[in-house]
Amino acid sequence: MHKRILVTGAAGFIGANFCHYWSAKYPQSTLVAFDALTYAGDIRNLDDLKDKESFVFRQGNICDEALVEDIMREYSIDTVVHFAAESHVDRSIVSPDAFINTNIIGTYTLLKVAKKLWLDAEDPLPKHRFHHVSTDEVYGTLAANDAAFTEATQYAPNSPYSASKAASDHLVRSYCHTYNLQVTTSNCSNNYGPFHFPEKLIPLVITNILKNKLLPVYGDGKQIRDWLYVEDHCRGIDLVLEKGQTGETYNIGGNNEWTNIEIVELICELTNKRFATDASLRKRYPEAVSAINSKSADLVRFVDDRPGHDRRYAVDATKALKELGYIPQESFATGIEKTISWYLKNPDWWEAHI
Repeated sequence: MHKRILVTGAAGFIGANFCHYWSAKYPQSTLVAFDALTYAGDIRNLDDLKDKESFVFRQGNICDEALVEDIMREYSIDTVVHFAAESHVDRSIVSPDAFINTNIIGTYTLLKVAKKLWLDAEDPLPKHRFHHVSTDEVYGTLAANDAAFTEATQYAPNSPYSASKAASDHLVRSYCHTYNLQVTTSNCSNNYGPFHFPEKLIPLVITNILKNKLLPVYGDGKQIRDWLYVEDHCRGIDLVLEKGQTGETYNIGGNNEWTNIEIVELICELTNKRFATDASLRKRYPEAVSAINSKSADLVRFVDDRPGHDRRYAVDATKALKELGYIPQESFATGIEKTISWYLKNPDWWEAHI
């Protein structure tokens, strides 16, 4: 059976990549892309899909219960993949309201509609799936020598963002255990790749180098993150939809831990090499004076750490490997090169967001 899938947050970074992945792999599957098109959602991210008969875009907010119900009825949706979320930790510290509304109330709204249409209707839908995309940040922080987070790790969120995601995870779990809604959850590590909004570390460093702007690094830069190429994340979600057990949670990680300062220094080095070997880049990006002179690292500036900054995240994806056959296919060496290439080729996209 070809799934009739609703993807929330479809014009955002991971959602858009998932739509491209899904449409390419399952061209006969009806895909309804749903997004509020806030600052982090860009309809251009879906331009390559808009002419496909099996693809539909609908603009709206996941907190709009009537609209969500209308869309799910109209397209006979049997699968929801829920990416829509406010996700920038710094923004959650300054303005947490949007995180509570989108991440908690929005998830609750989707669950309520799914229950109404799939379980409570006169003709219930026996086979359905609500997949919730979460984050490793719900587990809190790790010391340098601690074992990576597993699916059994106790939740300990440390920011309004991660607390709101933890709350949404609990709501999803409750709808399975209370109502028998067929749900799965995945907790991923830090994603990177095409369409990544420039406020996040990797695209911020790339685009700031190209504009010859300073590269701010929080604290001592020794915070550790596990980096996951976004297409590997999409592949992992596909496996959860195909093989994942109802009610289960799966960690999707990259097995790829780096400190923030190592990431910044690597991007500086790789960008310097690009400019040294490609004269066309020097013409296309005349502002990138430091990169042109192979001195991108001179732009690094250490700044005051943000409040409650978690020291280390790392997820243990053993469960996904054993139960689903999940293995990241992109190495960090190849993934970061692809990511830098994408930003170099798409200045019109990222310049609209800085």
